[in-house]
Amino acid sequence: MTSTAVATVTKMIESLPEPAQNQLVQHLRDYVAEMQDEIQWDIAFRRTQEQLIAAAQRARQEIAAGHAEPLDYDQL
Repeated sequence: MTSTAVATVTKMIESLPEPAQNQLVQHLRDYVAEMQDEIQWDIAFRRTQEQLIAAAQRARQEIAAGHAEPLDYDQL
């Protein structure tokens, strides 16, 4: 399936000399890979949203109950 946007980009790429086309294609591959990673991160984050909220609530309860200690950055 070809959209108008894909056809436009294809024409733009075809107007470039071949070395520039190859360079642009590599940039696009890298960009698409980054976008796919971000999409996967968003999906994973949405799946764990409830657990993150529950963990934050437990942390707040522990702090309120006096069961939490300040983080010692020197021990990290």
